[in-house]
Amino acid sequence: MKKLINIVIAIVASVSMVSCFNNKKPNYQYFPNMYAPVGYETYGEYGIFPDQQEAMTPPEHTVPRGFTPYEYENSIAGLELAKAELKSPYEVTEENLAVGSQLFAIYCAVCHGDKGDGKGILATREKFLGIPSYADPGRNIVLGGIYHVETYGLNAMGSYVSQTNEKERWQIAMHVMDLKAALNGEPGILETSKAGATVDSTVVETKMAGTNTASK
Repeated sequence: MKKLINIVIAIVASVSMVSCFNNKKPNYQYFPNMYAPVGYETYGEYGIFPDQQEAMTPPEHTVPRGFTPYEYENSIAGLELAKAELKSPYEVTEENLAVGSQLFAIYCAVCHGDKGDGKGILATREKFLGIPSYADPGRNIVLGGIYHVETYGLNAMGSYVSQTNEKERWQIAMHVMDLKAALNGEPGILETSKAGATVDSTVVETKMAGTNTASK
């Protein structure tokens, strides 16, 4: 009998202990700040921050994680300098060209057209006028210049830094060079790179008397 009573007491005690359990969250936290850190609302006001502003200007000489600094200034001089000396850190490959083609279709073709001829849907509907073809005579289109314009924008075209990362902008630039070559009836950038030709921005292309010339 005594043994039975002890068993009943043990069962009742066990049921009492587990009946308060909540499987959705711990019932007891040791150092609760380790489990529930303080979170600040964006643009909220908190006394712990200077001027009580949660959103503060980042400290000098710091960059966001994953951000690659770009040293060319947003000016005509910066654009010309980028055309003359900026080189792609990524190799021209079929994979990079394929990704560049997909990104171009998403972000660029609506204005520039799938072929780069300036006849995108917004151009044909006259929402934007004067969008030039990549094959227009006298246009100095090179990888560094394309990347620079993607970064800062130019004329009616805005910056695409918020939509694309550094590598994606270089991949788009590679595809633009491919489109330009196709419009001019020339070998693509992958073919010329495999042949040992220079495909970076140190090549300055001009058209004189209807003949394509290139100089370093």
